[in-house]
Amino acid sequence: MDKKQLTERDICTKYINPALHKAGWDMHSQVREEVSFTAGRIIVRGRLHTRGKRRRADYVLSYKKNMPIAIIEAKDNNHSLGDGMQQALAYSDVLDAPFVFSSNGDGFLFHDRTGLFGQTETTLSLDEFPSPETLWELYCQHKGIDQSARKAVEQPYYDDGSGRTPRYYQTVAINRTIEAVARGQNRILLVMATGTGKTFTAFQIIWRLWKSKQKKRILFLADRNILVDQTKNNDFKPFGQAMTKVTNRMVDPSYEIYLSLYQAVTGSEEEQNIYKQFSPDFFDLVVIDECHRGSASVDSAWRQILDYFSAATHIGLTATPKESKEVSNIDYFGEPVYTYSLKQGIEDGFLAPYKVVRIDLDKDLQGWRPNKGQTDKHGELIDDRIYNQKDFDRSLVLEKRTEVVARKVTDFLEQTDPYQKTIVFCEDIDHAERMRQALVNLNPLRVKENRKYVMRITGDEPEGKAELDNFINPEERYPVIATTSKLMTTGVDAQTCKLIVLDQRIQSMTEFKQIIGRGTRINDDYNKHWFTILDFKKATELFADPAFDGDPVKVYEPKGDDSIVPDDEHEDLDPAATELRLSEEAEGYEVEPGESWHSDDSTPAWPSGDGEKTKRVKYVVGDVDVSVIAERVQYLGPDGKLITESLKDFTRKKVKEQYATLTDFLKHWNQAERKQAIIEELAEQGVIWDDLIKDVSKKLGAEPDPFDVICHIVYDQPPLSRKERAEQVRKQDYFSKYEGASKQVLDALLNKYTDSGIEPIEDVKILTLAPFSQIGSLMELVDAFGGKPGYTEAVKDLEDELYRQTS
Repeated sequence: MDKKQLTERDICTKYINPALHKAGWDMHSQVREEVSFTAGRIIVRGRLHTRGKRRRADYVLSYKKNMPIAIIEAKDNNHSLGDGMQQALAYSDVLDAPFVFSSNGDGFLFHDRTGLFGQTETTLSLDEFPSPETLWELYCQHKGIDQSARKAVEQPYYDDGSGRTPRYYQTVAINRTIEAVARGQNRILLVMATGTGKTFTAFQIIWRLWKSKQKKRILFLADRNILVDQTKNNDFKPFGQAMTKVTNRMVDPSYEIYLSLYQAVTGSEEEQNIYKQFSPDFFDLVVIDECHRGSASVDSAWRQILDYFSAATHIGLTATPKESKEVSNIDYFGEPVYTYSLKQGIEDGFLAPYKVVRIDLDKDLQGWRPNKGQTDKHGELIDDRIYNQKDFDRSLVLEKRTEVVARKVTDFLEQTDPYQKTIVFCEDIDHAERMRQALVNLNPLRVKENRKYVMRITGDEPEGKAELDNFINPEERYPVIATTSKLMTTGVDAQTCKLIVLDQRIQSMTEFKQIIGRGTRINDDYNKHWFTILDFKKATELFADPAFDGDPVKVYEPKGDDSIVPDDEHEDLDPAATELRLSEEAEGYEVEPGESWHSDDSTPAWPSGDGEKTKRVKYVVGDVDVSVIAERVQYLGPDGKLITESLKDFTRKKVKEQYATLTDFLKHWNQAERKQAIIEELAEQGVIWDDLIKDVSKKLGAEPDPFDVICHIVYDQPPLSRKERAEQVRKQDYFSKYEGASKQVLDALLNKYTDSGIEPIEDVKILTLAPFSQIGSLMELVDAFGGKPGYTEAVKDLEDELYRQTS
């Protein structure tokens, strides 16, 4: 047998698999081959989408299921032994497996990232591959896992038999957390982007620690009822009778897993702090969901609970860890044991990418000043100053501005899908109500069809809040549009939300990430693969912040005698702004029935300088026209950044990075076996074909080929439509050298190209479809060209004729 003639798959089957088997690896339970561990980045093209390539490891070796410890990258025997090593090391980084191998069938190159095997890279024969026990001992030694800790580390994951397995990053998060707990670490922080399954991850962590009896009584804390209920009824359901939800301030010590809204166990009065009915050592594990929302603040209610159960292990889960002088997760929990960012989630294809539509309104940018002595609709004398974007819907309402925003939202829905789930983020409850009214008036037929087409879903209004479950349920059509302020910023699993409207001034990166997270979930069943952000308040300028897609947010890092107020709060220190912030924060929390969490007074009183109480005034002006002065669309590029230049400029730059001249591009295009491969490659680079084709189509009056789009936009060549290219081929009497079925097939392929482009004619399966199937069977049509090589050559000749340069 000539090893050089074998494929990579042959090398795996004939050499690598026997070596693994001989070393003692169980090929069914410990060895996985051709493991695709990402979903493939979603690439948006206008209103269409496609998936990029998945990342795939040739072998992932696990000591036990979902506990990967080694990677093998295989190559055919025309490669050297170590040719796959760098690729394998990259997979090792992602999958957190410290032992890395590369093989071409002659043996193995072994890279040991623990430093315990000997030298870093060692050449091994096929008979010298390490056993599972050998690598596991090295792994445990490397991780500091002693014999007493192994019971927890080796405890299997929960398996419901459905075949559902954690995604790779969930596995890394779970394993690192279990290992940290087993080593005795008692303060642990996990950072995972919104929509990446923090609750499922938490469940597997708790399950394994509970089953291994490492932890016997566990408290899971969240700050919203809906989070607790979703957790109890979904991911945590396997705990069954061992689990309870703390309600009505009643404590039953007979359970092992407790879920609680933290407001349900704390209060302003000492007797309301029912967690003290438990002994301080009752719980040995406390898990805090969304721990950025105040749990780490020294004087917060959550911190009181954590301090009371200080002997327990505390695990914090968050999408956006926050650092400020007043709130510090890092100080409390330490550095995260694992971080999975929004950028990485989009790159892997587990989170939805987005388009941003930024809309600038004249009064927002130019400002508005009242006439001297002007009063508002309620007779209030308006302070004489310039009001701008920071003021609108906070201290001054321009009613026509609300109408313009609502009109733009309505227009977008009408032009795309009137029933796509939409969240409109407003400045406060009052703004959310006015926006609801404006949207109702602009959508009378939809509202007549169902009055719940538009609903205000805020913390103060039971009717709207009751519709939250229906809004997030993909199977429920109504409500379609939800106007809100803070209630829906976190923890709302709105899988099918396709439109997020920002009419709220956002300066907190933590809050911004949470809001954007409402749209990042993917739902294949409901065709939710990407979403759009309509931004009226320049909130998406935060995309430019390096912290947005990267490491956890660090908002404020005070030194010495720096102000105690975080720098992102310096602007709004006046009482009215402070009242607004507090009322909005309060709106974000749900309480058990009968609990008191914030005042019901819609205009709380605040002390003035002389000790008197004054009420905040919000001016309402109805007769000031507002208009749109700029509107632009931005796209998420392949690097996770928004493409802020024009789409043409971006395309020109991207293409010229690969093909500096027209000659370079033509050479590559003509030599390509599949033209579609170049089109897909450029799409992965961020070229938005659908929008570019539409733009060139307007000039031509017909749809161009992507080839012409590139030649025209990048190299300033006059474009041709597909129809014109097809007619050129017919004029040259190209078909005269063919006859019978072969001539009919080529004629039909040219028609198909005119209608649908180059992609379908490059796939031989098209011969099984009409009109080809009416000419003959697949085999008969291929035989008309003398076999498949002849057919492939004929299609290549046809493409050469289509793209032959003409003067």
